[in-house]
Amino acid sequence: MSTSSVSKGCFVFKPSAKKKKKTTLSLEDHFMRGCEDAENSEIRFRLCHNLWDKIKTDTEALQDKLNRNILDSLLDFTRKCSSTRRHSDWASHMRASEIPTAALVLGVNVPDHDMTFQSLSDLLQQSVTPHVASVQAKECGALKHLMKRVLERLMDTVVDDEEEEEAEQTSAQLNTSVHCSLSTLCAWYNTNAKKSNAGTPGKKRSSAVRDDPQQPPVVIIFKDLEAFNPKVLQDFILICSRYIERLPLMFIFGIATSPSTIQHMLPHSVTSLLCIELFQSLSCTQHLATVIDKLILTPQFPFKLNGKVMQVLISIFLYHDFSVRNFIKGIQLALLEHFHSQPLSVLCCKKKAALLNVMQLGHQDLERVRQLQSFKRYAEKQEAQEQVHLLTDDTHLKEVCQKLIKDLRKYHKNYYPTLRCLHTLTSSLPRYPLGKQIRELHLICLEKNIWENEDYQSAMKLLKMLARDQLIALLQRCEETLQSAKSKKMKSALVQLGDMLARFKQLDTGAAEPPPSVEDSITSPVKNLQKKTDLFQLQKALLEMNESRRSKKLSPFEVLRNEALEFIDGLVKSHLSPPESQTLNEVCYYTSSATVRRHLNATPRTSIQAALNSPIHYLQNERLKTEDGVISNAAPDICIVYKLHLECGRLINLYDWLEAYATVVSAAEGNEPDSDDFGKVDDVKHARFIRAVSELEFLGFIKSTKQKTDHVARLSWGGC
Repeated sequence: MSTSSVSKGCFVFKPSAKKKKKTTLSLEDHFMRGCEDAENSEIRFRLCHNLWDKIKTDTEALQDKLNRNILDSLLDFTRKCSSTRRHSDWASHMRASEIPTAALVLGVNVPDHDMTFQSLSDLLQQSVTPHVASVQAKECGALKHLMKRVLERLMDTVVDDEEEEEAEQTSAQLNTSVHCSLSTLCAWYNTNAKKSNAGTPGKKRSSAVRDDPQQPPVVIIFKDLEAFNPKVLQDFILICSRYIERLPLMFIFGIATSPSTIQHMLPHSVTSLLCIELFQSLSCTQHLATVIDKLILTPQFPFKLNGKVMQVLISIFLYHDFSVRNFIKGIQLALLEHFHSQPLSVLCCKKKAALLNVMQLGHQDLERVRQLQSFKRYAEKQEAQEQVHLLTDDTHLKEVCQKLIKDLRKYHKNYYPTLRCLHTLTSSLPRYPLGKQIRELHLICLEKNIWENEDYQSAMKLLKMLARDQLIALLQRCEETLQSAKSKKMKSALVQLGDMLARFKQLDTGAAEPPPSVEDSITSPVKNLQKKTDLFQLQKALLEMNESRRSKKLSPFEVLRNEALEFIDGLVKSHLSPPESQTLNEVCYYTSSATVRRHLNATPRTSIQAALNSPIHYLQNERLKTEDGVISNAAPDICIVYKLHLECGRLINLYDWLEAYATVVSAAEGNEPDSDDFGKVDDVKHARFIRAVSELEFLGFIKSTKQKTDHVARLSWGGC
């Protein structure tokens, strides 16, 4: 039966929310692709993965430890604000009419904030209140979006992706003006507060939450306050202030810049509704110093970075984002690249495992050992017979490699305590000749022999000028540093340093007076200086003063001071040689700073220009291979248009550009140059050209101009 009318409609079909099977390659698949020496690639991946996980867990634990003080302060503030509502005195009543607000200043290292807020949210839910919601500016562009996100996360209405119909129904309920309001939240809170306070099955709650008869607060965390729309934030605070008597609300503002941001974003009529307390976290540079101290300057991790790679990572940290999290990602990237590209990285593991892996090396791996620059230097220093055995006898080479691996481990066990000892002495000197941070001293030691550095020599001279109490205090700190060392040489050095400190304590407090004859010999050239102004006589007098100082008898303190500094100098020369001087250092040290910089410090403009200029680099199509300066007619339209625009001046005539494009495309279509259709512009070519020009304009290579009709202005100059 036919109908008398036809209805047309537009229907939206959402894609299935069911999880699709992942088609992306795993980390192991990426590691295996193009991996050198596939024989031991599985062992290398396992070692790399274990170190990767250890770095991740250790840094997370370290971050939690560093944030512990500020998080504990926030928890105390939350408990205090919650208990204030129970008091009935006038001051507490006035405070209860305001919304308690914690202004948490975290610094400009925004990528690290997520970890801090996650830890804060977990601690709040475990020990204070189960009602915690975190929101970001990018998901709260309007007031209704902000209100919806808060309700969803507090009322736990977000369901799994597989339950599509239930999710749609819940979303439809929240989007209505009746349900998406704080009155709905108040009703829900009154219904569930007692149940939440008693404890939820399956969740561990502390006794402080279970025993507190007061209803738990509702905490809303604004992760990035500066990015929020001020009007949205003002309206939300005004609405919340009307429900403060019915709902125990509390705000936490995540601030990256300065606390004055609150005054800049919110007028006084709004800030007067907030009871704000300021919390300041540790600076990102302090976080970085602790991470380097616990993660890099330790023999516990066999994987190491050379000076250039360290400098690249620190430079990116200081001049780009101040993110400790990205710094850790840089270390993990270097770790992955090292185990992927270095077949001998199978020896980069703990001592016992490394010694076992040495005995499992094949002939090809041993040949790689013989090709290492550090091993070549080692072999050249041996006798002729030993050199023959090293180059021909694989069994003997394995035994030697075991000894060299042990020596490399001993080097690291002696290097780091000596480095800390030297930093203890020099970091308190004026103008910090060897750097204020230990990482600066470490970079100097990685590059060359530090005792040949002029700054080191200046530092040793300054140490000789220190007062007695200052020098003894620094040596005592060195003694404390060496106490944690476990190597035999460091334990022996600790005993010697302890003996010197005991001798310092035995010295008499009074300084010995120099003999009169020596004083006269010192002061007489000074008197001569006051009388004579001749250059020759002046030089002679200065030489006499220098000789008199040399002949002066040193006091017992000066003798012992020189002995102590010579002892420190001996430790430095024995244990702070650069890693490149150690045999088989290539096994543990990653040296490709260019690779790290290319991955972490990307240059989008260069990549875009390279893709447009040489599409074969990315598309891997042999038809696109051309000589320099030649435009391939098989290239994508945007590449053809880009190369043609490089031949133009500041202003480009669109018609001439279109004709040149049509000529190139006609050659790609196989048209004969002598035919009438060759280079002719049809509707299809015209449309393709317009699309390519629009894409170039979107990328920022050209822009429209009013100087000439049918012209565009070129914005970029020079190649990639």
